Order: sequence, then C-alpha cells, then structure tokens
Amino acid sequence: MNPRSLLMLIAVSFSMLTTVQAQNENFDLAGQRSEVQLVNPVPGEKRAHQEFVINPTPRYMRLTGEGSVDIGNGIKAIVPKADSLHNYLEDMYFLPILCKCSDLYSKGFPLEATYGEVPTEHGVQNVSGAYSLKISKNGIKIVGYDDAGIFYAIQTLRLIMDNPAAKDGKSLPCLEVVDSPTFPYRGVVEGFYGTPWSHKVRLSLIDFYGKYKLNTYIYGPKDDPYHSSPNWRLPYPDAERKNIKELVEACRKNRVDFVWAIHPGKDIKWNEEDYQNLVHKFELMYADGVRSFAIFFDDIEGEGTNPEKQVELLNRLTEEFVKPKGDVSPLIVCPTDYSKLWAKAGEDGPLSIYGRKLDPSIRVFWTGDVVCSDVTRATLDWVNSRIKRPAFFWWNYPVTDYVRNLMLQGPVYGLDTSLTSKDMCGFVSNPMEHGEASKLALYSVADYSWNASDYNPIDSWERGLEVMMPCIKSAYRTFAIHSSDTETGYRRDESWETETFRLADYTQEKRDKLYNEFDSVALAPAEIEAGCTDSLLLVELRPWLKEFGKLGVRGQNAIDLMDLYRAGGDKRFWNAYVRNCMTAEDRKEYEAHKSGTMKLQPFYEQAMADLADAFYERLTGEKAFRLQAIGTYPNVRTTQTNMMLDGDTATFYTSGVSQKAGDWVGVALPELTTLRKVHILQGRNSKDDTDFFDHAALEYSVDGKTWQPLLDDLRNQYDILWRGDPVQARYIRLRRLDSERTNWASIREFSVFPATKKSVNYAKNSSNPVNLAKAFDHQLTTFFHSPGAFSFDVPKKTISCTLLLSVPEGGSVILRQYDKHNNVRSETTTTDSFINLNIVKGVTHIGVVGTADVNEIILKEKH
Repeated sequence: MNPRSLLMLIAVSFSMLTTVQAQNENFDLAGQRSEVQLVNPVPGEKRAHQEFVINPTPRYMRLTGEGSVDIGNGIKAIVPKADSLHNYLEDMYFLPILCKCSDLYSKGFPLEATYGEVPTEHGVQNVSGAYSLKISKNGIKIVGYDDAGIFYAIQTLRLIMDNPAAKDGKSLPCLEVVDSPTFPYRGVVEGFYGTPWSHKVRLSLIDFYGKYKLNTYIYGPKDDPYHSSPNWRLPYPDAERKNIKELVEACRKNRVDFVWAIHPGKDIKWNEEDYQNLVHKFELMYADGVRSFAIFFDDIEGEGTNPEKQVELLNRLTEEFVKPKGDVSPLIVCPTDYSKLWAKAGEDGPLSIYGRKLDPSIRVFWTGDVVCSDVTRATLDWVNSRIKRPAFFWWNYPVTDYVRNLMLQGPVYGLDTSLTSKDMCGFVSNPMEHGEASKLALYSVADYSWNASDYNPIDSWERGLEVMMPCIKSAYRTFAIHSSDTETGYRRDESWETETFRLADYTQEKRDKLYNEFDSVALAPAEIEAGCTDSLLLVELRPWLKEFGKLGVRGQNAIDLMDLYRAGGDKRFWNAYVRNCMTAEDRKEYEAHKSGTMKLQPFYEQAMADLADAFYERLTGEKAFRLQAIGTYPNVRTTQTNMMLDGDTATFYTSGVSQKAGDWVGVALPELTTLRKVHILQGRNSKDDTDFFDHAALEYSVDGKTWQPLLDDLRNQYDILWRGDPVQARYIRLRRLDSERTNWASIREFSVFPATKKSVNYAKNSSNPVNLAKAFDHQLTTFFHSPGAFSFDVPKKTISCTLLLSVPEGGSVILRQYDKHNNVRSETTTTDSFINLNIVKGVTHIGVVGTADVNEIILKEKH
C-alpha cells in the first residue's frame, strides 16, 4: 500500500454503498448482489471466421460455392403483403433498393420475401422469428415463419452487407441460412438502481436490439418515480409520456416488445381502490401504445410481499384487463422470492403458491441461486418445479448498481448452453446504468439467447469488441480485458492473459512482458479517444479511461522502481518512490473509477508495499512491521483487506458473503514477534451494526496450525482489546463461535502491538502525537501528515537519523537540532524527500518545520 493512499482507501466505495442503501430504504442491495465470490475462467476460444461474421450465430449457415452475385445496379423487392411494403423497405434501407412503386418490379436483382404458409422444404421451424435466407444467382429468397422471421432474415442480410465479402455493398456471397431462436423472449430489463438511461441512449439501444434479434425491452428503472412508489398511481407528465410513445414506436419498428413495468409493492394496499389505481395506470399506458405489462414485487417488505394477494391481483388483471383487450401480451411478474438464496422452499412458500394458483399464461421472473448468479439447469429445475412453468430468467449482469465504481466490459459467460425453451421461456439481461457501454455484453446476450447450443463466450466477446470499435479493437480490448471483475460478489475473470509477479519473483522476462502490457494500458485511452466513433459510448467510458491510463503509468513506474531498488542508490529510489504514490485526491479518483482490480491494481499496490518493506529492511537490517490479512473468506486475498489495516476507523473490510461456522479473519506478522496488545474494532460501526461475529474467540499461533486462546467466549463485542502477559506469535485471528447470525463479517481495525520495539518520545510540540507515532512504526506504508511543525526526542546514543518524507513539489523542510536548553545546534533546509542527518553531539531533540508526509524516521545508535 502506498503512503498517501491509506486515509482515502475505499471512501468512495463506502459512499456508493450508503447511496444504494438509501435508494432501497431498508434493503441492502449491495449485500444481496454480493453473495458469490468464486472466479471462474471464461470458457471458449477465438474462432477464425474468414472475415464473415453474423451475430447471433445462425443455427445453420453455409456458403454454397456459387461465388457471389452483383447487386450494384440495385435490388427489386417483392414483399409479402402490399400494405406492409413500406415497413419492409424501411427495414432494407442498407440495400440499394429500387423503391419507387412505379418501377418496383423493373430491372434489378430480385429479392422475394414471404411468410404465413411456410413450405416444409425451406426447413423453417414453427416458432416466431424463424426464417430461411438463400442468396443464389437467381435472387434473394427469404421465407419467414411470421413478420418477425422476415425482419430477422433482413437483419442477417444487413450483417452480411457489413462483412468485407460484400465489397462495399456491391456484391453478396451465395449462401443458405436456416435459423430460429432458442428462447421465445430475449432481451433487456432496465431494472437497475441508479440513474435511468437517457431517452437518446434508450433509442440507440432499441435499434441495437433489433439488429441483433433481441425482441424484449422491459422498462422498469427503479428510480423512475412513476414506475415505483410513491407515484406509481399517478400519470406520467406530458414530456415523459411523449418519450414513452417514441420508445414504443421505436420498438415496433425493430420488432421489439416494449414491456412497461410497475413496482407498486412498497406501499400497495390490497383493496379495491388500489386495484382500480393500477388498472387506471395500465389504461393510460395502453392509450400511449403499450401492449405488454409487468408487475415487480421485488425488493420490498411488509404487506406487499403477500403471495396470495399478489396472485389474486395478477389473475384478476389477466381476466379483466389482458384478455378483454385482445392485443395485450400475458403479464410478467417478478416475485418477492426471486432467488433461491432466500426463497421459501416448501409447499407453503410463495413460489409454490404461484405454481398452484397463478394463471398459467403469466410469466415468472427468476434470478438464480443468488441475485447475481450463473444460469444453470439445477436452479431452473428447482424453481420450475415450484412455479409449474418454465421460468423467465432475469440475469443480473452486467448490472453494476452494487459496484458503481466499476465498468464491466468482460465476456458474457456462466450460461448453460444445453438449455431450451422447456427450461426457461425467456432470458433478459439487467445491464449497467451506462447503456452504451452495456452493448458489448448485450451483443453476447443476443448471441446466447438466440442460439444457446452454439454459444462460445470468448469468440462472441472478440466479435463484439470488433463491432463496438472496429478501427481500434486492440486498444478497446486492452481496456475491456482489464475491466471485467466485479471485485466482490458475482466475480468475473479478468486480465487472464497477463502474468504479474512479486518483487521476490522478479525475472527479466516477467518484467519485460508486464512492462509492455502496462505500456498498452497507458496508451489505450488516447487511442480510444481518437478512434471511437460512438460519442455516447465515449462519454460513458471517459472517466474510467482516464484512470485506466494513470494505472498504466503507475504500473510502469512500479516496475522501474524495482529496477532502481535492485540497482541501489537510496536517495534516488526514495524520491522516485514517493512520486509514484497517490495523493488523497488521486486515491479518490482511483477508487471512483476502478479497473484492473484482479491483477493490475494488486500488482501496483503489492509492488509498492514490497518495495517499501525491502527498502526499510535494507536501511535498518530489520523486517518492516507490516501485517498481512489472512482468513477463510476468498476476498482476503484482495486489496480490500487493507481497509482494516489502514489506521482509519472510518473504513472497513467486509467479507462480502454470509458468515458461517468456522469462519475467521486474522493477520500474519512478518516474523515471530513478542506481542503485548491486540485491538480489534468489529462491524461497520460500534452501535447497531449487524455485520460482525457476535460470538467469537481471539487466538494466536506460532505456526498457523496450532492455535491458543487470548480471549474466549466473546459475546456481542464490537470493541475487542487484549492486553496481558507478552506472548510470542506469528499469526492472530478472530474466530467465529456458535451463532445463529448469517450476516457478513466486517472489521474496521485489526491492530497488533509488539512488545520488543523501542519507544520514542515524539509528543513534544506535536499537535497530534497519536498520528505522529506512524513515523516510528517500522513500516513505510503508513505516514504522518505534518501540516507545519513537529519535534521528537533523540536518545543519547543516536549518531544519525534518516527521515523518509514526501515533500510537496516546490516545497521544503527545515530540520533544527536542539540541545537540552532548547538552543539550535544545527539547521538544515532541504527539498529532498530522503534525508540523512548526522546528529550533533549534545542534541536532545529535533524539530521539523514545513508541510510534508512523514513515512518513517529511523534513528541509528552507536554500538
């Protein structure tokens, strides 16, 4: 951990957590979405497509070997029905259509599209959206099962035109495609907490859905006040109504089902008045063109969670609103028990009540074993056996409302490719509040949900990168491959092509490879700024790109520091070291827009810490007294545990998953040490927090295998202090004992005090002697910020003093040596951060004047 980072560590992340909680009132969304810590590797491999890419991957496609056809002179279109001519010509805007009605059938390459009565010889399946497309010397022949089938065939033709084989739109390869979707409903639910998408972004996304055969857009942003409480009963203002009408029309053009969702459960009253309020709101939306509706009962408490009342409402709406309208789709419901994590499993559970009593036409959402989780046959079997229908999977990826400081750009995986429509009726992704940046994931969501059995996560991601930024794929890929992990909860593989190392494992080969990767990281933002043609996307990415570039430079500098350390030269090394440390403002931005959390950031932070420890040992001959977090939780291996070792009680480490029997959190000391005190602050606060071990034991060990108690049977203690006869230990831990508690475990501070370190009187003339102690704590990764002046005693046998500082650019410090009569015996002014001071005979204390961060003061005695 670098010196100036510690006081700001995770402050931004903490503020995000509290914001989410405020939006959810009593619901801890971050807790719900952070229950899985495994990091599974991305399956699949990049494939060679011979410059011919179609997404979603068609079920059957082959080049017929006839070569290509010339369409440079235009295309004459013959479409199914005269009254649909205009719509289909609009869909074919990318083709050189001879579109005037008077010469529609004149010269030109023929294109014929039909649907309704599908000849079996075309192989078109009996499902909505199915089609066949054949390009031959005789013309282009499209056969669709329905209108959607023809539209999707046109989209395939559109993508063929985007390929190099089309030769700038003048020719088409002769081929055959027979295609149909795996799942009936495929698309997106705008169901996240946070800033809803802008109208412009929504329209851009709807065009994206159509192009890649997604057919469902569920409008349900939690922070739309007219979607949720308290204003769900009220009509939209005119401006919002106008926007919704435009969204409905855009969806119609793209064959996307616009589903308007309402979230009434927080304050709904199960009476006739509120039923009529709901029907009235539906009627208003119907008048504005909405023909599909959903009701969300997620993330609520109280009477609204009553499953019997929910079923009664849904069934009545089906009988009195949906069926009489004749053109309204079956309802969709998000149950309160939408994940296995807290769903009641028995026959009296809400999902089983749905299965027995809910109208069979109503589709039921499900998020999996936990809120953010993989799509597996096991979780679908579990829920389907209760709701008595194939579930509608609400996949909480790439949503980031629980990790808003991250921008997820990694591959889409964790999806069972053997599933069919008998297992789940539909699949929708809940994306980030950054709609344009979500397109990379949605490209693969479209690929999987259309053709699950052929889905290849890595290949789909590689193709998506090309689509998003065709001219600068390499730079975008560098950003994306290092911007994949959620850091907590639903972990995603990241930086899988990068090998990092610790200072002790330095080799020239490892050094050069990683240095080159950091060079690519440093250069990528400028390349993306110059080459990205999507201005909306660039606006969303820009804050992350800025910090990504800085991370690249810091990583390179850390490697340069390793070289400097190995070459010797203490002053040069330390001056370079402090320049590569972050200021408090740097840390704030670093935490607010994170990337590289799995390898790049840990390398930088571990390298800086390793270098600090090694440098301290070289200067003193002693090991630095830096603690390393250990424990049973997977995330103790990440930099998050620094929050319990940073000396700041406002920050905290949290396990990110529920505590269970046998869990423990502890620290490893650098070597066997005699200890006199251990102080632990549990929980996120010491008043009413629930994230702590309410029954615990404090233990120590010499070897990490055999443990002895320091304090046993601790009950409901936030503040744990052991002070007793000194013990020798290498490891200290706080272990959970028998308890019914299933909350997370959080620790604000885990402090260990050795009995062997010599003390120095540093209180003289210091306004903050407690913080000044960090200048004498035998580790360089902590620091004392001196705003102006402080002094410290010099023991009698001291012959020299080394001060390791960080002096602001343009600043300086004055060091004065005083005798016992307070007379100045020596004065030195310097702008250096590394200062070696020979102690004048008779000096009893030293004063330091000037603003600086003081990492360590090392006193050398005469032996």
